[in-house]
Amino acid sequence: MILRSRSIIALFILAVGLSATAFSQDPTSKKPDVKPSPTPAAPKGPIKPETAEQVVEAAIFFYGFPGGRATLNQIRKTTQEKGKTSLTSADGKVEQVPYQRFVIRAENLDKEKIRLDQEFPTARYSLVFADEKIFGIYNNSVFAPREDASKTFENQIVHGIEALLRYKENGSKLELAPKEKLMGVDFFVVDVTDKQERKTRFYVSAKSYRVMMLTYEEGGVKYRRRFYDYNYAQGTLVPFRSVLWANDKVVEETEVGTITFGQKVDEDMFRAG
Repeated sequence: MILRSRSIIALFILAVGLSATAFSQDPTSKKPDVKPSPTPAAPKGPIKPETAEQVVEAAIFFYGFPGGRATLNQIRKTTQEKGKTSLTSADGKVEQVPYQRFVIRAENLDKEKIRLDQEFPTARYSLVFADEKIFGIYNNSVFAPREDASKTFENQIVHGIEALLRYKENGSKLELAPKEKLMGVDFFVVDVTDKQERKTRFYVSAKSYRVMMLTYEEGGVKYRRRFYDYNYAQGTLVPFRSVLWANDKVVEETEVGTITFGQKVDEDMFRAG
């Protein structure tokens, strides 16, 4: 398993922190006669990332092990996801909403194509993000969603894990905040600010380099999303459950039933007409 060996983590972080030229060797020099080891030996003493970029690049490495960014781009060209979301309204009423999500990956999140089909007790409709705008589809007719529905959908995109994993493609800025310990777990804390100045704070496990929580603020409301039940989908890490709090009240809980990458997704699903 990937995370059984701390030595792999240590060596990867060391590689991020050093220049590529530091590893170059004279091809004519004689290599020492050393027997190969099945597991890289851990260097003496702990090696810790010193910059936000080193923390995030380590996370990317493990989300798409062993190729990191290249593996994620290759595997996740498209996404088809099915699951169930529990939505809690201001009056405490809970709705169980089956959903399907379709994604066509682009060079950055701004150019992504994302469609969310939701089946409410009284209606079934879709929200679509394409060409940097959001619109709705109901009975094959396009409509303008309510502002709160559009903002919730947008926040799922711009304040999600992909905002961290694709910070470089998105042109986002990184900043490393002081390390924190929550419920006995050490976390690297990384602030990601995109080109529209939307800021998300990510809590990355110092042991596994998985994102376990993120926070952001919108309209004076402080949001916190936690991630649970990590597993592998076609060799890439996916949290199969997440819970969203708004000002310390649970407003959304999502459970992924199935998720598949790389299958054909029809471009027509993202067209407004």
